[in-house]
Amino acid sequence: MADEERGEPDVAYMLPRHPAELDRLDVQHYGILEALRRNYLAPVGSPARILDVGSGTGQWAHEVAREFPRAAVVGLDLEPGKDGAPANYHVVLANLLGGLPFADGSFDYVHQRLMAISAIPLPAWPAVLADLVRVTAPGGWVELVEALVAIEPAGPATSRLLGLTRRLGRTFGVDMDAVVVAVLGDHLRRAGLVDVEQRTVSVPIGEWGGRAGSLFATNMRVLHIRLADAFEDRMGISEPEFNRLLHAMLDEWERHRSRGTFVLAYGRKPANVAT
Repeated sequence: MADEERGEPDVAYMLPRHPAELDRLDVQHYGILEALRRNYLAPVGSPARILDVGSGTGQWAHEVAREFPRAAVVGLDLEPGKDGAPANYHVVLANLLGGLPFADGSFDYVHQRLMAISAIPLPAWPAVLADLVRVTAPGGWVELVEALVAIEPAGPATSRLLGLTRRLGRTFGVDMDAVVVAVLGDHLRRAGLVDVEQRTVSVPIGEWGGRAGSLFATNMRVLHIRLADAFEDRMGISEPEFNRLLHAMLDEWERHRSRGTFVLAYGRKPANVAT
């Protein structure tokens, strides 16, 4: 039904479309996995139905589908992701901002990652969270993973490029200033979840930080390269200036042993809530 109802998406995604974006998203996934040592934190047990909202390449969902081979795993995104999915994984192409095309209580575990700074305008958050809770079965779990647009310690080039990124993101209305991200747990409680936990995870950025640091540095470098045209068109940052800032930023991460921050929160839908 969801496949039949989907329409042409109408969403302002901050990152431009690029043939190699799937590669960057996979690098990002493996960096998070290296840092967390697992794909989820919520005590989900053995869920029979799992939804990954904003599934990207599908890598997270593919791995979870293999971990739970008897579960039905659904990835929802504007794009189909990559090939090689397990047999128990299915993609639904839909726009989250138009409402999730699933019945109430359809999933035992709902996962959403890194949508705050790329795809969800700040005013849309209450409706998005309400929808995530709506499609979660009583007793099921919702888990969110987001990142702060911050790197510390930050040298002048890092501060400059992150400042440009925040300015660009604000034109899309997304959460560049951690209005929602810093208090994800509070938002889950307001959406009606219980047993809510929020954790902040510091991750290395740079070769100094081993495999995780290398992966996060690659992700951040490529992400900023993707935004270079927007920096020039909207903010007048020339290609030579951008390249100078980018190389200086990479050097700063190594010299300062810089780190980024992820915020993770999960909560359970009360078992006595009717769907």
